[in-house]
Amino acid sequence: MTLTRLILIIALSIGAPLHAEQITVFAAASLRNVLDEVINRYPAPDDIVVSYAGSSTLARQIQMGAPADIFVSANADWVTFLQTHGIAVNQPATVLASNQLVLVQPANVSDDPLTAWTDWATAIGSKRIALAMVDAVPAGIYAKAALTHLDVWDLVSPNIIQSDNVRAALGLVALGAVDYGIIYKTDALSESKVAVLAELPLHSHEPIAYPAVVLTQNAAAQSFYDFLISAAARDVFDQFGFIVPSGTE
Repeated sequence: MTLTRLILIIALSIGAPLHAEQITVFAAASLRNVLDEVINRYPAPDDIVVSYAGSSTLARQIQMGAPADIFVSANADWVTFLQTHGIAVNQPATVLASNQLVLVQPANVSDDPLTAWTDWATAIGSKRIALAMVDAVPAGIYAKAALTHLDVWDLVSPNIIQSDNVRAALGLVALGAVDYGIIYKTDALSESKVAVLAELPLHSHEPIAYPAVVLTQNAAAQSFYDFLISAAARDVFDQFGFIVPSGTE
């Protein structure tokens, strides 16, 4: 190898950019479609790795030491859970968006639209209803609160099939394995094999919010977090049917 060639190789290696640090995001299962698109629009999408699951599962994994740079929950309680278990949150949570619950059924089933929840509760009889886990997963917690508020929980609870997360509940309805499901509106909009029968009243449960927090001092993670709370990302959430705040919180 000539001296000139050796000098050129050294110069190129010194000037070459270092491999970017990987960013690990733990996110609620109901965010899969929208967050995948947000990442797609990020300048360095290949640097982002996402684990999707129920918020309760993810929070407990983080508590047990799973490496996550950013956590996006489907409610604030699981962010508080991390804080109470000594997991450092580097700055206040930012609510990315909110959502709404809907009652769905398989799209190939023909039913008249329901005008009142009391009518619905009477009509379902012993039919099966898919929910996310009602004591742990936010979608299930919201659904149980709504059904309790509407005074139909005791009537329908024997027929409920609980799933690990809201996307699993959606899948059961799409496959026709259950008669109904209560899921997020955005998930229903993403699946052509389910049909929306009714929207649960917003006042029947706590507001459905998606707070995001940074869990590490990783500068690359902070950069992605800044993009996640930006107007560009809010536009994507809006396109996917989420209710977005007018600005960052």
